[in-house]
Amino acid sequence: MAKPRFGKKRGGSRPKANEFTKNIKNKRARRNHVEDEKIPDTPSSPSDSGNSSEEQSDIASEVEEEEEVAVYKEPSMYDNLLKTLGSASESIADAYKRRQRAEEGKSDTDEEEDNDLESLSGSEQSEDETETGSPRGDLDPTDLQGLAEVEEHSEDDADETFESDGEEDFTADDQSIAKESESTSSYSAHLGYKLSKEEAENLSRKKGKYKWEVDAANCKWVATKELLLEDSYMDSPYGLNPKLYDHWSNAYNASGGHDLHSSRQRSFFSLCNTYRDILHHNKKPFYLKGREEDLSIMDAYLLHSLNHVFKTRDLVTKNDKKLSNNKESKHEEVLDTENFLDHGFTRPKVLILLPMASIAYRVINRLIHLTPSGHRVNVEHIGRFCDEFGHGKSDDQEDEDEDGKNSKSWKTSKPSDFQTLFGGNNNDHFMIGIKFTKKTIKLYSDFYTSDMIVASPLGLITKIGEAELEKEKDVDYLSSIEVLIVDHSDIIAMQNWSHVNTVVEQLNRIPSKQHGTDIMRIRPWYLDGQARFYRQTIVLGTHVNPDINAMFNNHCLNYKGKVKLSCEHKGVLPKVLLQVRQIYERIDTESIVDADDSRLEYFKKKVFPKIKDSVQGGVMIFISSYFEFVRVRNFLKSQDASMCLLGEYTEQSDISRARVWFFQGKRKIMLYTERAHFYHRYKIRGIQNLIIYSLPERKEIYPEIVNMLEGSHSMNCTVLFSRFDLLRLERIVGTTPAKRMVTSDKRIFTFC
Repeated sequence: MAKPRFGKKRGGSRPKANEFTKNIKNKRARRNHVEDEKIPDTPSSPSDSGNSSEEQSDIASEVEEEEEVAVYKEPSMYDNLLKTLGSASESIADAYKRRQRAEEGKSDTDEEEDNDLESLSGSEQSEDETETGSPRGDLDPTDLQGLAEVEEHSEDDADETFESDGEEDFTADDQSIAKESESTSSYSAHLGYKLSKEEAENLSRKKGKYKWEVDAANCKWVATKELLLEDSYMDSPYGLNPKLYDHWSNAYNASGGHDLHSSRQRSFFSLCNTYRDILHHNKKPFYLKGREEDLSIMDAYLLHSLNHVFKTRDLVTKNDKKLSNNKESKHEEVLDTENFLDHGFTRPKVLILLPMASIAYRVINRLIHLTPSGHRVNVEHIGRFCDEFGHGKSDDQEDEDEDGKNSKSWKTSKPSDFQTLFGGNNNDHFMIGIKFTKKTIKLYSDFYTSDMIVASPLGLITKIGEAELEKEKDVDYLSSIEVLIVDHSDIIAMQNWSHVNTVVEQLNRIPSKQHGTDIMRIRPWYLDGQARFYRQTIVLGTHVNPDINAMFNNHCLNYKGKVKLSCEHKGVLPKVLLQVRQIYERIDTESIVDADDSRLEYFKKKVFPKIKDSVQGGVMIFISSYFEFVRVRNFLKSQDASMCLLGEYTEQSDISRARVWFFQGKRKIMLYTERAHFYHRYKIRGIQNLIIYSLPERKEIYPEIVNMLEGSHSMNCTVLFSRFDLLRLERIVGTTPAKRMVTSDKRIFTFC
């Protein structure tokens, strides 16, 4: 179980652009400024004859002053880089000379206008070409070997780039380019959008209202902008890479599917393909007999992630091919126009956060399965991956485990969902890079050369902490994440959700080093510090809580807008098998800031006196939060109450002793936390009176706890709640009763 390791608050403000990004933007601004000020040598019009010679002299003087400033301006980092690199490339040397002439006010009539690249969409530069070098080091301007790698691919590097979907795609044929533009419109339209300063300021204010609604099965999607679940891709391949679509369609049909178009996978993929931020908090997980739905949603977001990577790499191949066909003129275009400003700071584009290694094993196995066979002829380090993440088990073996055919050493008293969830590798500290090449999937690739990163929040938070303590380390590979997926967010919330907040705050920051990036092809919105407005975040889980809501509202600022699910809950009271009298007592409090204090005061004045005066023991107090657990524990100690503790940080020997003492009546009160139950599913015997100090986040835990009253003489359960517990309350008693309970004039409600 994850424990907090870094309590320091990080990332409160966005960092400003460092020197190398400022120099790039200044260079581009100066270039455009010089082009705008070029005046043709034509005779003056009659209307100009009235200008006095004094005015003309002033204008000439101003021009001379501007030219003088340009001539004597101190060279920037970009100037020095061009000058140094020019010794290894004639095209770059010529570009540097043209730059000097332009800044000196000299014309260059020999330079041809760019006329053949304006319709081509750029993408991320392939960093396969620099893999032989140190991917984490700075780009040394004196390193000529590094320049050669930036300028052209070697034969070995060519094998590691994606092959195109067709040979005709490599040509400059207008029809082929138009076809490619149509198939990548959602991808290119999202990343190619130019965000205005006013739009960025509005997004920073985080004022998005959910005013659009679309009905879904038993729920409805609400959005901050107009939403159509059936996006513009009504027909196949639905905006997918053609090879990826063909493989998906064949796999779907082979698994027994009949209508891909109307399937849950295709519907959720279409929603992901809108590049909006998504909060899906009603997903049925695989460990709660929701395997089919969970697999459909997982397939959808994995296909979206693969499609994003494939589109990126395919466009890189096309651009590199055009550059290699006519090296000199094309390099001039890169240096002198904005047609190729299509890169991020680093290569990784997709980050998937998962709670446990066993779930990562399941997700990555499915990712490999969904990759077209031509791109996974070889999967490097698959043996190591199976050993470290899944103990060498295959998907078939996992299915057998779920069906009980391969029984493990689990006690029969543990619920089936517990056995399924915790039956594999429970490690919550992992991180793995995944790189896609022409025919190979490389697992355990260096993070700077990876296309995807799959990690646990704790694994990433450790890397962030190391980077803060050691100057030679950094996490700049998080600077260009364009798709963030947080799956099984409800389980991560049982670990430490603050780690997710820290990771999200670290994303899309301007890096401290260059990491071999072709600086002349970085997208402008990266340099402007606007990358967080282009990042798509997809959060998936069984339920939502205030922490998840806060992260989604405050850190997900996609300019495309937000979409989240709104559901009517039926509640879990029918799953209480015993005739238990459940008394809900509302705590009235005005502010969420005072909610915890009000709850403790209510417990002291209304609940504890009844426990103290009662001779009967067997009182179990169930508490959701560890912080509440500590406050109640300290209060009971101050009252010299007879109690025992069973929390998430309690030693195993103390847990065994506490359970025996409580059952035998040697201790009158037991404090029991939600996390302790989630990770261990203890069966507590000897409960005579149950007090639920705070409702559990996970609705399935409520009936499990109440059903522990079996054998009790009184069969009573007291539940404390406030109006700020509405999200938890509606999952347990149902949406309609919950709303009535928090607004009614009455304070006490009874369920039998």
